[in-house]
Amino acid sequence: MEELEKLDNFYPFELKNPEIPINVLDKDALSIIKRLKAKGFEAYLVGGCVRDLLLGIIPKDFDVATSARPRQVKKNFRNCRIIGKRFKLAHVYFGDKIIEVSTFRRTPEGLGENGSDDLLIRTDNFFGTAREDAQRRDFTINSLFYDPFENKIIDWVGGLHDLRKRRIRTIGDPWIRFKEDPVRIMRAIKFSTRLGFDIEDDVWDAMIEVSHDLQKSAPPRILEEIFRLLRSGNSLEAFQLLRDTECLEVIIPELSKWLKKIDINEKEIFWRHLEALDAIVQTEYKNPSNAFLLSVLFVHMIQTEVEKGKDPNDIIEKVFTPFALWTRLSKKERAKVKKICAVQKRFSDNKKRFNTKTFLSQDYFEEAIKLFHLRCLATGKGWQTLNIWKEKKLVFDLGFYNGFYKKKKKN
Repeated sequence: MEELEKLDNFYPFELKNPEIPINVLDKDALSIIKRLKAKGFEAYLVGGCVRDLLLGIIPKDFDVATSARPRQVKKNFRNCRIIGKRFKLAHVYFGDKIIEVSTFRRTPEGLGENGSDDLLIRTDNFFGTAREDAQRRDFTINSLFYDPFENKIIDWVGGLHDLRKRRIRTIGDPWIRFKEDPVRIMRAIKFSTRLGFDIEDDVWDAMIEVSHDLQKSAPPRILEEIFRLLRSGNSLEAFQLLRDTECLEVIIPELSKWLKKIDINEKEIFWRHLEALDAIVQTEYKNPSNAFLLSVLFVHMIQTEVEKGKDPNDIIEKVFTPFALWTRLSKKERAKVKKICAVQKRFSDNKKRFNTKTFLSQDYFEEAIKLFHLRCLATGKGWQTLNIWKEKKLVFDLGFYNGFYKKKKKN
């Protein structure tokens, strides 16, 4: 913690009157802060929303941090619910919208005592001050506090400087920070690729050294970060960084092993699948389902084996099911991934007979054909087949399928 003690000599630094337009701030978040301050508590906008506001990005979510304890927050807001075990939070509901309100925390004491390098944080309900809350966060750019009523940014850790330098830097020793929570490695990759920021050399080295600790993290948290990376529009770069930091062999070992053994052309096609995903996420397919995202990751690995004559269901069971079970993917999503990957062969297989109308009517057909479309983008092949199936789907939806294709055959 020596670095943090040095920072105490210079911080907090207050940036007064930052250029943040009041009209982009969430009115409900402001109302929470106003009420908490009126009750004598400290309250700020914190984290990613402050970072994005300073970068000129409209935040998706506005989070509040306060000196009020979770039950004190609940007492002041009837529309509030306390959630979490490891990390108790107050969720304040405004219709379908949730404003997350967290109590100032501090880093738990006693981590790594007796020479142990086990620094993993298993509970995070040690309440503290605003300064301690900022200093126990992951990256400097995520530790800025904004008081919208006094219109000032409070910086305890040098986040404003790193924001200007466009760099990812941990608060304190990066090795310790990643040991405390290895999922922070994936978050560093997410912020770097999303914002176009460089990762500091010592942070990068620690990411590689600690990457195998990801196996200690809760698999559902890892899965959630995977979804965020795939949905980001920057999945190509993100997954290449996962590979380079050796994270991929921990979180998706089947995919990592396969990438190491295939030839350069097959690797190129795999990466083109992610490039195609980024293109459609940024344009036409803004919110793909979790099942679709995972299908993009696994489909090329599955199809290369199917083309060798292997049964797609057997391949899926071998390469996808272990990952799905480990991450505790829901049965519904697991079944959909299996289905839309397994039926890919139907689009281009003219030998095997199946009921086309039944296939077109399935609830998974839309995502299956979107996946086939993505594969066309990645490989440059199959466009004519895609157009034929699009025509079939259009005619089926209009209710003219039987008559239309009977007439076509006669002609």
